[in-house]
Amino acid sequence: MTQQAGTSAHAMRSMHPEKQTIRIGYLPLTDCASLVMASKLGLDEKYGIKIELSREMSWAGVRDKLNNGELDAAHVLYGLVYGVQMGIGGQQHDMAVLMNLNHSGQAVTLSAALAREGAHDGTTLARHMRGAARPFAFAHTFPTGNHAMLLQYWLAAHGIDPLRDARVMTVPPSQMVAALRAGQMDGFCAGEPWGYKAIVDGVGVTATTSGAIWPHHPGKVLGTSAAFAQQHPNSCRALIAAVLEAGRWIDASDTNRLAMAATLAEPAYLHTPQETLAPRILGHYQDGLGKTWDEAHGLKFYGDGAVNFPYLSDGMWFMTQHRRWGLLRDEPDYLAVARQVNRIDLYRQAAEMTATPVPKSPMRSSTLCDGVVWDGSAPEAYAASFAIGHFF
Repeated sequence: MTQQAGTSAHAMRSMHPEKQTIRIGYLPLTDCASLVMASKLGLDEKYGIKIELSREMSWAGVRDKLNNGELDAAHVLYGLVYGVQMGIGGQQHDMAVLMNLNHSGQAVTLSAALAREGAHDGTTLARHMRGAARPFAFAHTFPTGNHAMLLQYWLAAHGIDPLRDARVMTVPPSQMVAALRAGQMDGFCAGEPWGYKAIVDGVGVTATTSGAIWPHHPGKVLGTSAAFAQQHPNSCRALIAAVLEAGRWIDASDTNRLAMAATLAEPAYLHTPQETLAPRILGHYQDGLGKTWDEAHGLKFYGDGAVNFPYLSDGMWFMTQHRRWGLLRDEPDYLAVARQVNRIDLYRQAAEMTATPVPKSPMRSSTLCDGVVWDGSAPEAYAASFAIGHFF
């Protein structure tokens, strides 16, 4: 064997996944699609691994199973990963974000009863709440998670203090519509298909989409423990590569998106009629009050790689909101924490394997629904800048 051949064989062995079967938790939401399709299309096997999907019931369950090793990785809330990293509400564990799985695809739903009383968007809701004597309640899916932070940001942008003017509660996504129907809440923020399901069932209306709150916002991530990423870097690279290819396949055409919807509809995954999943997967929205539109910032899984890159500024944003709402009592080193959690090194290597474009900077700029720009440059000042907040 020549020296060159020997070196090549060694390189192949060194890149071999340390663990071939990877157990991944997910909640039955539309934005788990790239994980499902990576498995369904055999893209995992292309990279020498096998994805073993585990359907979970709640984000708290996902958190606990990641921490105790029952799950190797998960489709998980971005803000949850950072909450665990910072020890908010529980034991601290070092975590890793391998990639972002999607942009957008969530919504704020208000009850049909509120809509009949004239409260159907942020402006009318704020006016209605000021004139009402009764208490109000809104639900999200996890205290540090995406839906909590987006819901509270949106309410505050309309002058509603979510922690003083209302009661905020945690409800698993799959229970949102039933709780709304039972009158246990006035509205909720959750991923699809639950916003559209509330419309189909006649119990809710879409007040806003998450893409309108934060255009192209990060959604779920592929998360794992820092220990797993440290011990299994080749497995992580292979997993990222497979999911990148799946996201690219989904976003390639509406035909592929409909095929994905048909797969998600199966009992093994979301167990939801395809006709409930397909409209918003295709970007076709209605608010339940007669308005229809094509969502400008709808659900995306690849977007030439812009969707999937684990921007440091995205992780930092969640920490600014945790600080704003009193979940973080002390000022963190925002950039240092994000650099520790977001495994850009592994992502870049997987992107090279799949010819996925990578942005020049690990930071990006966004303008949210209140007109405030977030670019990660001054996180302490940003967290403290809001008129409504709860600092300790």
